[in-house]
Amino acid sequence: MMDIHEIRQFLPHRYPFLLVDRVTEVQAGKFITGYKNVTINEEFFTGHFPDKPIMPGMLILEAMAQVAGILGFHTTGKRPADGYIYLFVGADEVRFKRQVVPGDRLELHAEAGASKRNIYKFNCRATVDGELASSAVILVAEHVV
Repeated sequence: MMDIHEIRQFLPHRYPFLLVDRVTEVQAGKFITGYKNVTINEEFFTGHFPDKPIMPGMLILEAMAQVAGILGFHTTGKRPADGYIYLFVGADEVRFKRQVVPGDRLELHAEAGASKRNIYKFNCRATVDGELASSAVILVAEHVV
C-alpha cells in the first residue's frame, strides 16, 4: 500500500493534476491497483458541467496513465528524483462506459504489457463500484530529464 506521500515520490505531478490518491496493491512488472476519490471540490467541475458535474474522460485517461507510471517506476526501480519521468505517448482502444461524478471512488488498474526501448505498454481500466468506467491500452516512454 502506498499513501499520498509515497505516491509523490513516484509521480512528479502536483495539485491540481495529481490524480492518484492511494495505491492499494502493486507487484513490480505485473500490476497495480489504486484509486482517486472524486469530490465536488475538483477544479474541473466548475466548468464540466456546472449543473451536472462529470469528470472529463481525458482526466480519467490521465489517472490511468498516472497509475501505470507508478507501476513503471516501481518496476524499473527509478524515480523522478533520479532524473527520470514517464511521458504519456499514446492510448489505444480507449473506451468510456460510465460517467464518473462527485462522490465516486475511481478504482484504477494497470497491468504491465510489452516493453521495447524504454517504451512501455499497460492494459488499464477504471471502475466505480465494480462497474467499468473506462479502459485503454496506454503507452508511456521513459525520459531522462
